[in-house]
Amino acid sequence: RVYLSSCLYPFLQAELGLNEHHQNEVINYMRFARFKRGLCLKTVDSCFQDLKDSRLVEETFTVDEVIDMLDGLQTVVHSEVESELINTTYTNVLLLRQLFSQAEKWYLKLQTDVSELENRELLEQVAEFEKSEFTSSNKKPSADLIKPKLAPLNEGGSELLNKTVACLQEENEKLKIRLKTIETQATTALDEKSKLEKSLKDLQMIQGDQRTNANQDITELENKVAALKSQFEKTLNDSTANQKFLEENLVTTKHDLLKVQDQLSTAEKELEKKFQQTAAYRNMKEILTKKNEQIKDLRKKLSK
Repeated sequence: RVYLSSCLYPFLQAELGLNEHHQNEVINYMRFARFKRGLCLKTVDSCFQDLKDSRLVEETFTVDEVIDMLDGLQTVVHSEVESELINTTYTNVLLLRQLFSQAEKWYLKLQTDVSELENRELLEQVAEFEKSEFTSSNKKPSADLIKPKLAPLNEGGSELLNKTVACLQEENEKLKIRLKTIETQATTALDEKSKLEKSLKDLQMIQGDQRTNANQDITELENKVAALKSQFEKTLNDSTANQKFLEENLVTTKHDLLKVQDQLSTAEKELEKKFQQTAAYRNMKEILTKKNEQIKDLRKKLSK
């Protein structure tokens, strides 16, 4: 905010305390005001002169005639002074309008202090300034008074620059919000990936336990076969008479062992196939596939 009243205090100095251009503008306005004041005084003088020329043609007048002349003069002077005061007010409004209009183009907010307009000390200083500027016989008008400077363009570069800055700031805020959203989505996706990886490890552990149980069954069968073989060898040593029978029994046992091993292998494959066909396994596999694709898409967005 710029306070116009603050511009009055530099009157304590020899000049207004403004830069050369602004001080010349003030002098131009004072010259205009002096000219209008002179016209007003001439009008008032002409009213009195007209009264003298038109009414004061006799040597003696009655009281009523004098009162009538004074009333007529009062009416004319009152009308002229009132008209001039109204015109001065409107002129000052137009001057303020020019200042405010130029300030708004540069996004300034001017504020006036009307109470300072009746400060007698400041008014006397203005009178001294006017006296020093216009009554000096050696005072010459400067070039700036003869050729006033042009006012700023209505569409200044600052307005366009401020609009561009505002647009860039708005776009920057949108990008920040979008980046924050993407970071939140990426964090959520990473958390879900961690959960899915933990679930996969649990499934792998369960599958490993199932394989361990199958290996234990095979080991037990192998132990049984070893026991049977040991028993067969013992029987062979004990009784050679039953050697042929035992040999046939051994062949049959081997066949059974191979059959059992084949059945066990088939059962293990079927178990693994059934596990892969379960809904939980398929759902988990689909979820992992989708999440990996989402993570790839998010990484591409983040890289852009």
